[in-house]
Amino acid sequence: MKKRISLLLALTMTLSLTVGCSNTSDSKAEQSAEPTAEASAEPAVEDTEAPTDEDVETPSDEESTVDTIILKEADENMLNTYTVISVNPEAPFTDADGNTVSDVAINTEGADALTEWLLTQDALDLADEYGVAEYGEHLFYVKDDAPVYSGEIAAATDETKVIRLSTTTSVNDSGLLSYLLPVFEEEYGYTVEVQSAGTGQAIAAAQYGNADIILVHAKSQEEEFVANGFARTVNGFDSERISFIYNYFVLCGPSADPVEVASCDSVLDAFAAIAENKQTFISRGDGSGTHTKELSLWPEDLGITAEPDSFADYTDWYISANAGMGACLVMAEEMNAYILTDKATFLTFAANNGEM
Repeated sequence: MKKRISLLLALTMTLSLTVGCSNTSDSKAEQSAEPTAEASAEPAVEDTEAPTDEDVETPSDEESTVDTIILKEADENMLNTYTVISVNPEAPFTDADGNTVSDVAINTEGADALTEWLLTQDALDLADEYGVAEYGEHLFYVKDDAPVYSGEIAAATDETKVIRLSTTTSVNDSGLLSYLLPVFEEEYGYTVEVQSAGTGQAIAAAQYGNADIILVHAKSQEEEFVANGFARTVNGFDSERISFIYNYFVLCGPSADPVEVASCDSVLDAFAAIAENKQTFISRGDGSGTHTKELSLWPEDLGITAEPDSFADYTDWYISANAGMGACLVMAEEMNAYILTDKATFLTFAANNGEM
């Protein structure tokens, strides 16, 4: 499969060999860049720069054969915050065609229990420690201002046992949910049914009445969900949106780094270099949180949006995959392409030798 794609790419794409950012100063450290509206609008996160891993021993497992590597990370524009929102049972639910849907049953008690548990100190500690032993570094961090729940959590009943969670592929493909949810289920007797898609599709599932709770990472889409009446505030919390963990998006690409994005002063400069040199880039193209963030990083004069017409002139290098994060990472590896991904999913991908 890899050979077929590589051959097809060679026949159909002519890539520029012009080098982009070639700053050869002794720093790969990120320079301060003006944050996007989405990043700057998040609650302040103290000391959000990812800690160095000098004191964390990398597991001595067999070395990964993946050639795709992290080239840019911890840039202020790459903060990736995850938010949990409970669905309002009185929301204006519709079907995919916009027709009103009635008699939607939302498990508010189950959603409350899962929300409360995710915000307990025990669950926050589990999220913070996830991946450290296996991957040699944190995959997620707990926000300094995340609320901590210390009250009672209701056990499941026959009526409330099943909780429908609609979430993004990032927390699913990274393995975080399969690490956290069994602990919750065993302790309180619930069964969490996970639907995993891009943030846009995860939110749409809730708007159709097919979810009790969502866990997503695209602030603008979350705020629209709240403004349209689909969210509710869980007792004991201050707002509908509860942001509690974060990590960073990372810009990855082939180890050869043909346009030297690793030496760029910022991720914005790196994206400009990719576009200027027409280097193959794999876009999620699916309305996910990662896709939303990616669109904010291209130079404005390119006019790249979620609409296909906006990148019709760039299809020799810009590939809109309309696929999940794992599948897109596989494509990037096979096509020697650049890609924006959440760090947790990338580390899982690399540790699994490119299999998702």
